[in-house]
Amino acid sequence: MDISVVIPLYNEEASLPELFDWIDKVMKENKFDYEVWFVDDGSRDRSWDVIRKLAAGNTRVHGIRFRRNYGKAAALNEGFRHAQGDVVITMDADLQDSPGEIPELYGMIRHGGYDMVSGWKKDRKDPLSKTIPTKLFNRATRCVSGIKLHDFNCGLKAYDQSVVKSIEVYGEMHRYIPVLAKRAGFRNIGEKVVNHSPRKYGKTKYGLDRFFKGFLDLISIAFVSRFGQRPMHLFGLLGTILFLGGFAIAAYLAYGKFFMMEYRMTERPLFFFGLLAMIMGTQLFIAGFLGEMISRNAPDRNKYNIREKTGNTGIPKE
Repeated sequence: MDISVVIPLYNEEASLPELFDWIDKVMKENKFDYEVWFVDDGSRDRSWDVIRKLAAGNTRVHGIRFRRNYGKAAALNEGFRHAQGDVVITMDADLQDSPGEIPELYGMIRHGGYDMVSGWKKDRKDPLSKTIPTKLFNRATRCVSGIKLHDFNCGLKAYDQSVVKSIEVYGEMHRYIPVLAKRAGFRNIGEKVVNHSPRKYGKTKYGLDRFFKGFLDLISIAFVSRFGQRPMHLFGLLGTILFLGGFAIAAYLAYGKFFMMEYRMTERPLFFFGLLAMIMGTQLFIAGFLGEMISRNAPDRNKYNIREKTGNTGIPKE
């Protein structure tokens, strides 16, 4: 199969028939063998009824329905699990992403050597309440991740199948799929300017709460990417620095106590700072040590993404 289209949605009943007709038209014009996965993230309208009707009329349509609203990341992750196409395309269900971009995105993956291509909504058709926070978010993500993309949060993306089968998306991590892909070893990440249309039906699901959650997840993924498998490198280092700093303070105060006889150690605030530094340093070091032990005994500690093999690998053929 050439292409799997994964579409997460929440309360988008009005747009689904038009969206599928548009996708089907593009696929037939380019003679693609394809499938569409609609993932209903606990919609409260008639979205699921529409999906069932579309699936009854076309065997290329598949639907997944969550019992409640888990979020876009969960919907994408479930769609990725089921996708069978050589190239996986994701897009939003609100008709703001154009299926007409699919042929070029497919070509960039199959013939351009990219592992992943992210859309860039250069001319956004959204209100300032959405575009300004998005610009701040994108700038912060570029600085933390080192990935030079203009629009991390664009729903229109293309992936080689190996990418979506190698990553796990959860929380608000759908914003950071390029970062997850890079962490998994996929470094050929490209970008394409895509058309963006005003919302035709319904209303946006974006809110400030998602903006703040996104920044918290950015901190989490930055930490996990660098120290997820070696927590001792962070906690052990910080703990050692704090402990040595506290020990130096204690040594200085002890020297003054025994050789200058000018004060009592416990009457100086510096004594308590030194004591606190040694206690916190010890706790951080222990936290790093425990984290390292957990990491070394995790079931996936020796799980690696192998790109290819050649010659006699010693693995019997099935």
